[in-house]
Amino acid sequence: MRIFLYLVISSLFLSTCYAASTTSAPEDKVVLTISGKIGSNGQGEPQKFSIADLEKLGVATIETTTPWYDGRMRFDGVSFNKLFDKVNAQGQTVKVVALNDYTISVPVDDLKKFNAILAYKRNGNLMPVRDKGPLFIIYPYDSSPELNNQIYYARSAWQVARIIVQ
Repeated sequence: MRIFLYLVISSLFLSTCYAASTTSAPEDKVVLTISGKIGSNGQGEPQKFSIADLEKLGVATIETTTPWYDGRMRFDGVSFNKLFDKVNAQGQTVKVVALNDYTISVPVDDLKKFNAILAYKRNGNLMPVRDKGPLFIIYPYDSSPELNNQIYYARSAWQVARIIVQ
């Protein structure tokens, strides 16, 4: 009986240790790199962020309808105002690059003016890559008729991986 119990406990211990060593929480994985005109002199080193790092900057929420989902959705993320302050962004535009290499230039002033966020959660859940994650630029589309057009929809890149401040 002792040997059987020892084998069961050993097996559970080893499988727990193995699982812990081979998986990591998605919140700890680097999901965003910001480079370009950043830092006090505009020539700072690229900054890397995990979801946990972004959450530490403060959570901003936008509840809005979008052209991509049915009904009103809740998006949680980091405000671009806080993100740009964190990296000391010096540029007038950002080049946003998605995981699939989709690239769009977005004026910094628009992101700030409309309080856009870099969302990492939709309706309380982290967004997987297959559903526009891990990061998605969201504007409060319902707050202004000006935001309901192709210009802002195109600027709402999903699967964001890099931001280059220009």
